[in-house]
Amino acid sequence: MLTKILLPSACLAALAVALPAPQVSGYTDADAPYASDTPTPIGPLATSFGQDSQVPAIPTSDTSAYPRVSSDVTGPTSHGPYSGTPTTTGAVQGPSTIAATIPALPPNPTATYYNPNGKLFNPEPAPYTPAGGLGTNGTQPRYMVESDFDYESIALGLYQEWIELDLFNNGLATFSEEDFVAAGLTAEDRSYIQFMAVQESGHATLLTNMLGESAPVQCTYNYPFSTVREFIDFNQKLTRWGESGVWGFINHLDSREVGQLLSQSIATEARQQISFRQMLGLFPMPVWFETGIPQSWAWTYLAPYISSCPENCTRLAWQNFPVLHIVNQPNPNRWSPNDTKPHEVVGNRVADPSNSTIPSEESCVNLNVTGYGCGPAISRNRSEPLSFPGKMVNFTWDDPGQPVGPNNSYITSTQAGTPQFVAWVSQLNLTYTPLTITGQNEGYTYQPASEVYQGDPAANGTMFIAITDSDLFLTPFNLSMINPHVRALGLYQAG
Repeated sequence: MLTKILLPSACLAALAVALPAPQVSGYTDADAPYASDTPTPIGPLATSFGQDSQVPAIPTSDTSAYPRVSSDVTGPTSHGPYSGTPTTTGAVQGPSTIAATIPALPPNPTATYYNPNGKLFNPEPAPYTPAGGLGTNGTQPRYMVESDFDYESIALGLYQEWIELDLFNNGLATFSEEDFVAAGLTAEDRSYIQFMAVQESGHATLLTNMLGESAPVQCTYNYPFSTVREFIDFNQKLTRWGESGVWGFINHLDSREVGQLLSQSIATEARQQISFRQMLGLFPMPVWFETGIPQSWAWTYLAPYISSCPENCTRLAWQNFPVLHIVNQPNPNRWSPNDTKPHEVVGNRVADPSNSTIPSEESCVNLNVTGYGCGPAISRNRSEPLSFPGKMVNFTWDDPGQPVGPNNSYITSTQAGTPQFVAWVSQLNLTYTPLTITGQNEGYTYQPASEVYQGDPAANGTMFIAITDSDLFLTPFNLSMINPHVRALGLYQAG
């Protein structure tokens, strides 16, 4: 039976104010009484601020601070390509190499623990302390590398910290206040970047101490940017592979103590990457999970931007892959980011930023239109995404044997056979799409529509992409086994 209820119009108006339309589809009964239900009038704002706070205090200073390996602004200030002749070539080699590849094995035979009911199976070593865990038996921590794997991994991380220290300061020194303002960045933003450089001096100190006297030192660098937007774009790419490179090896370290401190520094790197995306007008964190990549991938991305290092600087063992070029790389400086010209980046290196010197009527930088503008912001939604599932992505790739890295002393190489697939590495997923060859070292594929979990597109953010000779099944913990199958390696701006 239907019952008609009549309410006075004043009551209806009150209900309209008290019960706003839900902001989340399908989320019901969200009717808790919040303070904001009764708006508080805003009175006059402060106009005079007087003296600093007057509270009880005493003069203090810290005389026990451990010295940093570098001051905030340090090292060589000259930048540019290396023009000399390398005295050493190739990666560091061990006394011998056991095999060309590491064979795939079944699960570790000791990996058998399973808990069906949430109860504790074993005696507790101490109150409120479940049995198990590594490094929890009371031994004194030793914050030093414990193997060749540890050493080479942390040395790679130190090369990364050194370039970040120099890079952040270099952009501040290279561009004027007016240049930053034209890109929508204020004095407070510049101070923020300067603080990030100070953070890097602390990270460099930490990693140097964990390596000891043979730790790599600061080098000279060859940067790809000529505008503030390109500087910020390069920063968000460099901090992306810097963070992902650590996530890829941190749980393989023999030293749990080193891994502990490293995770506490890389958490800051993640915040830096988000901040640079915000300065570029990109959505700050478009993924649910951050990606881990092998050390040789991180070194491939980093090495081309190191011009030269001191003669006694410790060399690395990791591989340098040939460069994979994304011909139609999405350009975050365009209000229509997919309408790019071929090779619309500033150079030929693997992570060069997108060209920001495009016609003003095609640019989104100073466009104050919701959905199309890309000036600095806490968060922005784009009406047209940077890329999308099903988009044709065109590639070219270099041959191996190219000199790269410090003093042109490393050589790109590959063990892969005929290219057949494109590997998309993002979040928790490794997704393959077929590669269609169209000529010598060129081809195309289509961006996959794979999801991590329902509603989370796997291909998103600043992500990693490779040409491979097979579609080997791998997961985040053993992704490095893909290396013998990688023909070329690139960086893709998916969102």
